[in-house]
Amino acid sequence: MRVVETPEALKALVGQELGVGEWLEVTQEMIDRFADVTGDHQWIHVDVERAKREMPGGKTIAHGYLLLSLLPKLGAGVYKVTWPSRTLNYGSDKVRIINPVQAGDRVRLRQALVAVDDGANGTHRIVVRQTMEIEGKDKPALIADTIRMTFP
Repeated sequence: MRVVETPEALKALVGQELGVGEWLEVTQEMIDRFADVTGDHQWIHVDVERAKREMPGGKTIAHGYLLLSLLPKLGAGVYKVTWPSRTLNYGSDKVRIINPVQAGDRVRLRQALVAVDDGANGTHRIVVRQTMEIEGKDKPALIADTIRMTFP
């Protein structure tokens, strides 16, 4: 894990890769639980038997929003800022779901620092490019620029 102790040290990393996280298997159980929480029970996600017959590759696929919701978990071991008292999710820009993740696929996160902007009263706005890779596939599952705010 990369540890960054000051805003200035983080600013020096703009344009660079911060690191790559650990692999995580996206299981059918995860997909089913996400469907239960969100109410999105579309068959391409939850009907294993129908997917065997009708889906390319014969497997269900993860919800796009499930993939997006995995970003904090997948990124937790990549880098850490130590100076703020707290950080908050400020949003996402340019979210693109590029390649489906099938049940049983393993994914990991590659993070690159896009920007660090100073805000009022010692706050900072951090933009990180999140690229979710699928093991064994050339195209990533998703790419998103996420934004978080730090507070002194």
